[in-house]
Amino acid sequence: MKISNSLPAWTIAAPVAAWLLLAGKAAGLGDMLGGTYIVLLAAGLFAGVLAAVFHAEVVAHRIGEPYGTLVLAVAVTSIEVALIVSLMIAGGEATTGLARDTVYAAVMLILNGMVGICLLAGARRHGEQRFTQTGVSAALATLSAIAVLTMVLPNYTTTTPGPVYSSSQLVFIAVISLVLYGTFVLVQTVRHRDYFLPELAAGDEAVHAPPPPLKVTWWSGALLLACLGSVVLLAKSLSPPLEAAVLALGAPKALVGIIIAAVVLLPEGIAAFQAARANRLQTSLNLALGSALASIGLTIPAVAIVSLMNGWTLSLGIDTKSTVLLLLSIIVATLSLGNGRTTIMQGMVHVVIFAVYLFITIVP
Repeated sequence: MKISNSLPAWTIAAPVAAWLLLAGKAAGLGDMLGGTYIVLLAAGLFAGVLAAVFHAEVVAHRIGEPYGTLVLAVAVTSIEVALIVSLMIAGGEATTGLARDTVYAAVMLILNGMVGICLLAGARRHGEQRFTQTGVSAALATLSAIAVLTMVLPNYTTTTPGPVYSSSQLVFIAVISLVLYGTFVLVQTVRHRDYFLPELAAGDEAVHAPPPPLKVTWWSGALLLACLGSVVLLAKSLSPPLEAAVLALGAPKALVGIIIAAVVLLPEGIAAFQAARANRLQTSLNLALGSALASIGLTIPAVAIVSLMNGWTLSLGIDTKSTVLLLLSIIVATLSLGNGRTTIMQGMVHVVIFAVYLFITIVP
């Protein structure tokens, strides 16, 4: 992507249009126009996604790696966490499994779908790709620990029955999640930043082009937040008609959550895909694994606080089938990303596991 000294008009118009569509829905235009407005909301959502990817690239090019990928991951996750918390507060104790379902879907989408597609895209274009194994191994180790502690271990504790933690256990796990994620960010940005830096791609214009002016970067940062906020809220707005369509097809309701999670992760997914195609696999993996870590490392502590404040029992443990798929995903990711080189084989394995995850969700 070429970055100039000014922002294209469409990257400014997209978030403005998206927020206007949200305002129109709040004003009742959705009820008046029916299906037409749903199409407009969907168009606004995808325009917001594309604009978010553009602005993320601008910010990343200005501040450099790995800060650029970290900004996008944390921004998306923060908005997603705010949405989950607001839905939990509005829905009450009936929504105490929402965080678990969202985090699990995000981890599976990223660890298998996003990583697999990026590996396939990069391998198809460049054959074998290389990355810094130390950084990816650190991310996978952290992700594995947080995922198992938050979504698997609750099924086996005995203080309280069921897939839940007691209050003291929940506080401890929330603190542990923050400590692990905070330590990872410290390692990624300060102590061992070189572990996460990509090799310069000789033919990549975005790498060698001069950084955008500071003013353009600030505008892109603000517009990035506007885009991400609109994407999450538009995804929420499209959830009811999407749920109705899924149920009309006879598919399970869980598929709706996966689709919404995929839409919310689209900005990061597209950015990671573009990086892999540009032979910057390290940047692609930084985005993917960083997103998964931010999703689970920030969501669990936030919802833990909400549940404890309201006296709710937070359901975190996933079922046996989901546990098997999660552990398989972690093991495969550790093996396929364990030597600093990837080919089409590793990408295909991840994509196949993702296909199994989707199929088992639809046909449980």
